Amino acid sequence: MAVRHITPTQKEARVTLSAVIAILVGSAVWLARSVHRVNIEGGSMAPALLPGDRLLVIKPPNLLRSRVFGKEPWPKSGEVVAVRDPRHPARVLVKRVASVDRKGRTLEVLGDASQASTDSRTFGPVPLSSVVGRAVYRYAPRGRTGRGPWPASTIVGNGESSG
Repeated sequence: MAVRHITPTQKEARVTLSAVIAILVGSAVWLARSVHRVNIEGGSMAPALLPGDRLLVIKPPNLLRSRVFGKEPWPKSGEVVAVRDPRHPARVLVKRVASVDRKGRTLEVLGDASQASTDSRTFGPVPLSSVVGRAVYRYAPRGRTGRGPWPASTIVGNGESSG
Protein backbone atom coordinates (compact mmCIF):
# COMPACT_ATOMS: atom_id res chain seq x y z
CA MET A 1 0.00 0.00 0.00
CA ALA A 2 1.48 3.35 -1.05
CA VAL A 3 1.71 6.20 1.44
CA ARG A 4 0.50 9.48 0.09
CA HIS A 5 2.50 12.54 1.09
CA ILE A 6 0.99 16.01 1.36
CA THR A 7 3.18 18.81 0.12
CA PRO A 8 3.46 22.05 2.12
CA THR A 9 1.47 23.86 -0.59
CA GLN A 10 -1.37 21.33 -0.31
CA LYS A 11 -1.28 21.65 3.49
CA GLU A 12 -1.54 25.47 3.25
CA ALA A 13 -4.44 25.14 0.82
CA ARG A 14 -6.30 22.85 3.23
CA VAL A 15 -5.72 25.22 6.16
CA THR A 16 -6.90 28.16 4.05
CA LEU A 17 -9.98 26.24 2.91
CA SER A 18 -10.78 25.29 6.52
CA ALA A 19 -10.48 28.94 7.58
CA VAL A 20 -12.76 30.08 4.75
CA ILE A 21 -15.36 27.45 5.69
CA ALA A 22 -15.20 28.51 9.36
CA ILE A 23 -15.72 32.15 8.37
CA LEU A 24 -18.66 31.25 6.14
CA VAL A 25 -20.29 29.16 8.88
CA GLY A 26 -19.71 31.94 11.41
CA SER A 27 -21.23 34.50 9.04
CA ALA A 28 -24.28 32.30 8.49
CA VAL A 29 -24.80 31.95 12.25
CA TRP A 30 -24.38 35.72 12.69
CA LEU A 31 -26.93 36.43 9.97
CA ALA A 32 -29.40 33.92 11.38
CA ARG A 33 -29.25 35.62 14.79
CA SER A 34 -29.05 39.20 13.56
CA VAL A 35 -31.51 39.47 10.67
CA HIS A 36 -35.22 38.93 11.20
CA ARG A 37 -38.22 39.24 8.91
CA VAL A 38 -41.31 40.93 10.27
CA ASN A 39 -44.76 41.19 8.67
CA ILE A 40 -46.92 44.21 9.41
CA GLU A 41 -50.37 42.93 10.38
CA GLY A 42 -52.22 45.93 11.80
CA GLY A 43 -52.69 49.60 11.02
CA SER A 44 -50.82 51.03 14.02
CA MET A 45 -47.98 52.39 11.88
CA ALA A 46 -50.12 53.76 9.03
CA PRO A 47 -49.54 55.53 6.74
CA ALA A 48 -45.75 54.94 6.92
CA LEU A 49 -46.13 51.15 7.20
CA LEU A 50 -49.26 49.30 6.11
CA PRO A 51 -50.67 45.82 6.68
CA GLY A 52 -48.89 43.44 4.30
CA ASP A 53 -45.60 45.35 4.40
CA ARG A 54 -42.64 43.08 5.12
CA LEU A 55 -39.54 44.38 6.85
CA LEU A 56 -35.99 43.29 7.48
CA VAL A 57 -35.00 43.97 11.07
CA ILE A 58 -31.34 43.91 12.12
CA LYS A 59 -29.74 43.68 15.55
CA PRO A 60 -26.00 42.97 15.71
CA PRO A 61 -25.02 40.19 18.14
CA ASN A 62 -23.78 41.23 21.61
CA LEU A 63 -20.13 40.47 20.86
CA LEU A 64 -20.15 42.62 17.71
CA ARG A 65 -22.00 45.47 19.46
CA SER A 66 -19.52 45.65 22.31
CA ARG A 67 -16.28 45.04 20.36
CA VAL A 68 -16.97 46.90 17.11
CA PHE A 69 -19.26 49.70 18.20
CA GLY A 70 -17.57 50.19 21.59
CA LYS A 71 -20.88 50.37 23.43
CA GLU A 72 -24.43 49.27 22.93
CA PRO A 73 -25.97 51.24 20.03
CA TRP A 74 -29.19 52.63 21.48
CA PRO A 75 -32.16 53.15 19.19
CA LYS A 76 -32.80 56.83 18.61
CA SER A 77 -36.08 58.70 18.87
CA GLY A 78 -37.94 58.47 15.57
CA GLU A 79 -36.42 55.13 14.51
CA VAL A 80 -38.70 52.22 13.69
CA VAL A 81 -37.96 49.16 15.81
CA ALA A 82 -39.35 45.70 16.38
CA VAL A 83 -39.94 44.87 20.06
CA ARG A 84 -41.32 41.90 21.94
CA ASP A 85 -44.82 42.59 23.28
CA PRO A 86 -44.36 42.78 27.08
CA ARG A 87 -47.74 41.06 27.57
CA HIS A 88 -47.12 38.27 25.01
CA PRO A 89 -43.33 37.90 24.45
CA ALA A 90 -43.77 35.54 21.47
CA ARG A 91 -45.50 38.41 19.62
CA VAL A 92 -43.38 41.06 17.88
CA LEU A 93 -44.62 44.64 17.51
CA VAL A 94 -43.27 47.27 15.12
CA LYS A 95 -43.31 50.77 16.61
CA ARG A 96 -41.49 54.08 16.49
CA VAL A 97 -39.15 55.04 19.34
CA ALA A 98 -40.66 58.03 21.16
CA SER A 99 -38.10 58.35 23.95
CA VAL A 100 -35.09 56.61 25.43
CA ASP A 101 -34.30 56.28 29.15
CA ARG A 102 -30.66 55.17 29.27
CA LYS A 103 -30.58 55.12 33.06
CA GLY A 104 -33.59 52.82 33.28
CA ARG A 105 -32.57 50.97 30.10
CA THR A 106 -36.06 51.38 28.64
CA LEU A 107 -37.71 52.77 25.52
CA GLU A 108 -41.09 54.33 25.03
CA VAL A 109 -42.49 53.05 21.72
CA LEU A 110 -45.56 54.42 19.96
CA GLY A 111 -47.52 53.60 16.84
CA ASP A 112 -47.94 56.38 14.28
CA ALA A 113 -51.73 55.90 14.26
CA SER A 114 -52.44 56.31 17.98
CA GLN A 115 -56.11 55.30 17.72
CA ALA A 116 -55.13 51.93 16.21
CA SER A 117 -52.00 51.25 18.28
CA THR A 118 -51.29 49.19 21.35
CA ASP A 119 -48.00 50.62 22.55
CA SER A 120 -46.28 52.23 25.54
CA ARG A 121 -49.45 54.21 26.27
CA THR A 122 -51.00 50.82 27.11
CA PHE A 123 -48.14 48.73 28.54
CA GLY A 124 -45.56 51.35 29.55
CA PRO A 125 -41.90 51.53 28.55
CA VAL A 126 -40.24 48.40 27.19
CA PRO A 127 -36.83 47.18 28.37
CA LEU A 128 -33.94 47.47 25.95
CA SER A 129 -33.63 43.69 26.11
CA SER A 130 -37.06 43.44 24.38
CA VAL A 131 -35.77 45.13 21.23
CA VAL A 132 -35.57 42.60 18.38
CA GLY A 133 -33.82 45.17 16.18
CA ARG A 134 -34.11 48.20 13.92
CA ALA A 135 -36.29 48.04 10.84
CA VAL A 136 -33.96 48.86 7.96
CA TYR A 137 -35.61 47.70 4.74
CA ARG A 138 -39.12 47.06 3.41
CA TYR A 139 -38.85 44.18 0.93
CA ALA A 140 -42.52 43.74 0.09
CA PRO A 141 -45.01 44.43 -1.37
CA ARG A 142 -43.70 45.32 -4.79
CA GLY A 143 -43.93 49.05 -5.39
CA ARG A 144 -43.43 49.90 -1.69
CA THR A 145 -39.92 48.48 -1.26
CA GLY A 146 -37.03 50.53 0.01
CA ARG A 147 -34.77 51.44 2.88
CA GLY A 148 -35.94 53.16 6.05
CA PRO A 149 -36.33 55.45 7.80
CA TRP A 150 -40.01 55.87 7.16
CA PRO A 151 -41.01 59.28 8.49
CA ALA A 152 -44.11 59.56 10.62
CA SER A 153 -46.84 61.57 8.94
CA THR A 154 -48.63 64.30 10.78
CA ILE A 155 -52.36 63.69 11.11
CA VAL A 156 -54.45 66.77 10.40
CA GLY A 157 -57.75 67.34 12.26
CA ASN A 158 -60.05 65.56 9.75
CA GLY A 159 -57.90 62.41 9.63
CA GLU A 160 -56.07 63.28 6.39
CA SER A 161 -52.35 62.84 6.51
CA SER A 162 -49.83 65.45 5.54
CA GLY A 163 -46.03 65.44 5.32
